[in-house]
Parts: sequence; C-alpha cells; structure tokens
Amino acid sequence: MTHIWVRAEQRLNEERVGLTPEGARNLLSKGIRVTIEESSVRAIPLQGYVDAGCDIAPENSWPDAPADAIIFGLKELPEDGSPLPHRHIMFGHAFKGQHSGKALLKRFKAGGGTLYDLEYLVHENGRRVAAFGYWAGYAGAAVTLKSWAAQQRGEICPPVGVYAGKDALLAELGDELDTLTTNRPNAIVIGALGRVGTGAADLLEAMGCTVTKWDMAETASGGPFPQILDHDLFLNCIFARPGTPVFVPQTALNTQRQLTAIGDVACDPDSDYNPVPVYDRATTWDAPALRVADDPVLDVMAIDNLPSMLPVESSQDYAEQLLPTLLTLDDLSGGVWTRAKADFITHSKDL
Repeated sequence: MTHIWVRAEQRLNEERVGLTPEGARNLLSKGIRVTIEESSVRAIPLQGYVDAGCDIAPENSWPDAPADAIIFGLKELPEDGSPLPHRHIMFGHAFKGQHSGKALLKRFKAGGGTLYDLEYLVHENGRRVAAFGYWAGYAGAAVTLKSWAAQQRGEICPPVGVYAGKDALLAELGDELDTLTTNRPNAIVIGALGRVGTGAADLLEAMGCTVTKWDMAETASGGPFPQILDHDLFLNCIFARPGTPVFVPQTALNTQRQLTAIGDVACDPDSDYNPVPVYDRATTWDAPALRVADDPVLDVMAIDNLPSMLPVESSQDYAEQLLPTLLTLDDLSGGVWTRAKADFITHSKDL
C-alpha cells in the first residue's frame, strides 16, 4: 500500500501544510495510507486529520518512518548532514545552482533516497502542478510596503508575524499607511502576469498604489532597465534561472534614484543567476529588511517563506492545487513523478 507521511515543519515561522483534512480523506478513499505528524505550529488543527481517519505520529518522527513511506513536507529539513534514505516530497531549492542545495543532494546520495522537488512537479508543458506564488507575492508586497512606510518614519522595518487572514493584514497595513503624511508610493512589478506578480499587484492596488506591470515582453531586451530606479518600490517576481536579466545592478547602490525598497519575492540570493545582486542573504521575520545603501537609502525584503504569513489561506489554496497529483502517488512510473525524478537524477549524478 502506498504510504504518505506528512511531517511537521521544523523551520521557524512555518505553519503551512500541503495536505488538508479534506485532501487526506480523498487519499484514504483511493487506498493510500496517510500518516500525519503532530505539530505544535501547524495552522490547520490536528483534529480534522483524526476525524478523516489518518494515522497520527509524534512530531518530527519522520526519520524513523517505515522505509517505504513517502515523506511529505514543504520547507527545509534540519541541516544535520544525516543521510536521507526515504523518498521525500518537498521544496529542496537544490536544482538552480543554490550552494546550500548541493549539501542536501549529497545527503540523498548517501542515504539512497529520492527528492521529488515540489518546484519540479510539472505538467508536460512545464507548468507547475501547484504553487504558493499568489500568496508569496501578496505577502511580499505587504512587507515591502511596510519597509517603505518605515523609511518614511526614519526607521527600518520592524518584525512581522502571522495573520489570521488577508483582511487582518489589509486592515493593519492600511492603518499604518494612513498615519503617514506622504502619498502612497508607486511600484513596478516584474513577472506581473504570473501567480507571484498577480498577488503582488493585487496587494499594492488594494493599498492604493500605482503599479507598473512588466512581464516577459518588457524584459526581453535583457537590460539594463533604468526605469526600475524611477519607482519607489520594485517587486521581483521572476525566479532565477539561466538567462534571467539583472534588474538592479550593484551600481544602483550609489546612483541617484527614486527606488528605496526592493521586494525580492523570488528570493534566490545564493543563486548564480540572482537578478537582484545587491544583497547576499535572505531576510527574516525578525529583521524583514536588509539595508544595502544609505545615501540614498535602499532596503531589500527577501523573506523566503512569505506565504506562511497567511498560513490557512495559502495552505488551503496550495493543497487544493496539489491534490490531483498526490492522488497519483500509487503509480510513480509515469507523468509528473517520472519527470521530477529525472530532474533529481540529472542534478545529483555528478556529486
């Protein structure tokens, strides 16, 4: 019997989950065994999974799961160097030149396991079967706007946290902007036709910002793009890959510009293809903005688990998208799973 084991997330500020109780019922009805770990942080309560008929396991017990179990989580595993013998479904961040990803792939090679990277679960046309993109863009634009508002007060963005829902986020952000005497900023969103960019633009427009929307047509020249520097805010919503243009070069740090806040929602600072190479590390919930220039000021927001600011909505949305693919876990010999395994093999073979 196919067995999926949903692990508790072990990363700080990560409350999302990729399977809802309703989805678990569907898997169980298909004859797939479902084990759910207890979790002290998961936004969706455990009782729903109990009522659905799932097996329940202690929090963080996945290393001792049966050898044939498929371990399903979202974000990183603890970086303890241990070999990984199981098959894992997760965001590995290991196939695009990320330096930390090589260590993860070596752990899989040492243990004999397989990574089915959620970013590489794709249809035949290459489009992802599921993505958190909309809520990443939505939350990323909110924190970038908070960073700009803090600048108007002569400050740097204070810590951010989890919201009960988007209405709570909008209300808090609206109140914060209303205390300022300046007009709402204007913004440019690159990748505006995608899920991430759509979410970013929706948040900004809901807050009364004027938004310039660019996508592939506007960036096809490869740059440079001085127009970006003529906006208050820049939201990068394009994931780094070979051939991605540089949108804000290092020279922009000491250039006269209107731009004071960057939201790098894609957040690939350790990729060789980083299109915003003015910063070198992700930011955090405790310190959401990294100041990379003082005269004129420039802050970068680069939190890499943004959808967890709205964990219930983002979990429900993502789980609904992913469920049809999880329902095919009883046959890993074709389609989505074969393509994902081929990507894993390709990127692991030379380690």
